Amino acid sequence: MTDYSQFPILDFDPERKAIISPPTKEIPGGFPRRAVICFFKEVIEKVALEHKARKIASLSSEGGEHPIYEIEHRGERLVFFFPGVGAPLAAGLMDEVIALGASAFIGCGGCGVLDKSLAVGHLLVPTAAIRAEGTSYHYLPPAREVQADPEALQAIEAALRARGVAYQLTKTWTTDAFYRETPGKVRKYRAEGCLAVEMEAAAFMAVAQFRGARFGMLLYGGDLVQAEGWDHRDWHRREEIRENLFWLAADACLMLKTE
Repeated sequence: MTDYSQFPILDFDPERKAIISPPTKEIPGGFPRRAVICFFKEVIEKVALEHKARKIASLSSEGGEHPIYEIEHRGERLVFFFPGVGAPLAAGLMDEVIALGASAFIGCGGCGVLDKSLAVGHLLVPTAAIRAEGTSYHYLPPAREVQADPEALQAIEAALRARGVAYQLTKTWTTDAFYRETPGKVRKYRAEGCLAVEMEAAAFMAVAQFRGARFGMLLYGGDLVQAEGWDHRDWHRREEIRENLFWLAADACLMLKTE
């Protein structure tokens, strides 16, 4: 039997009480239970402006302020925020939003694709994430993968079908080090069924499971990451795709049950 204690990243401590916990705060009118985690700052700013969003709280990091905006979507209260980039910050901010009162999350972002047949903008829905980052190991015991929430997957698929949007279910490879996506790793994780590579999904899934929240992820295919080389494909300039993805995530979020 492997002695995980000799590998600090695998030395999981199930103790629920930590020395520092996410802060709680009383929000006038209460905090909405549903939240969209959006990686597109320009979309957040556009939606906030055009829909007269109300800033109901604010998170902070050394990178600056992370405002939490509220809108009404299809008659329901919904918040959305930018989580920063990378698993440690993104997971920490999600944990803080859970402490404020949210319990159902849909994330939307871009990803690298490991198959050149996937066009820029092709929608991918992770069913599991390979834990090649570090944050998830502080929320869940060691394992190669973390599974997506079945109810969140159902909500995402229902929202996509309702809009007639094509998509593909897949595993995703979550990594901390985008400059260490080697040809060998690309081949390995592609063989395991990964069509996507990104930096946060495994951590989000782990935080949600640890805190008893719901979480699902919507990704759009961006740059091409293959053993033969890399192609940027101008993936970050797809403004319409990015905004549409936000609203698909919002629709899916409203389909999640909150308790």
